[in-house]
Amino acid sequence: MIDINNLTQTQKRIFIIGIIIAVGIIAFYVYSKDNNYEEISTEEIMVKNETQTEETTDTEKIVVHIMGAVKNEGIVELNEGARVSDAINSAGGLAEDADMSKINLAYVLEDGVKIRIPSINDEHTEEYITTDGVEIVESSSQTTQNGGNSKSGLININTANETELDSLPGIGPSIAAKIINYREENGDFASIEDIKNVNGIGDSKFEELKDLICV
Repeated sequence: MIDINNLTQTQKRIFIIGIIIAVGIIAFYVYSKDNNYEEISTEEIMVKNETQTEETTDTEKIVVHIMGAVKNEGIVELNEGARVSDAINSAGGLAEDADMSKINLAYVLEDGVKIRIPSINDEHTEEYITTDGVEIVESSSQTTQNGGNSKSGLININTANETELDSLPGIGPSIAAKIINYREENGDFASIEDIKNVNGIGDSKFEELKDLICV
């Protein structure tokens, strides 16, 4: 170890200058290392943010029509995979008279769907959510999400029970039972005209029924 007291004045100056230089070199090295770390960290953050932005931009959108007992009826744009609850939120939420007993809030929506949120004052509760002729939620008279093209106020001859069929003009319990038997043996009716294949329903009776039934 150097004894500074034994050094000449010149040697002391050189020794002190050397210490100052060494400290400066160490400080510069530490500062450069920290600054480089910050630069790398900032770059990583920027790359991560750009990736997240690209992922958000790439998210597919769907457009749905929501109406009925919501605060703001109309067209809303949602992310793909959105549910009925998301559409309701985008419409400002439910109206005070909304009836949610037959609406599945967790149902995953598709592009082009029409959603009708019922009111507790509605007399008819058919067809709340439809896409291309396919009902998605339960109606007042049947469990839907079938392949039938249900129309409000019409009797679906593919799903109606005997009582509902019996309510049609010219269709008594006997023919209603035949319609149900025909469905069970041959499958669903492809069109309303196919009901004429049921024994007891001819052209004249079909004319009475055609505006009251659907498939």
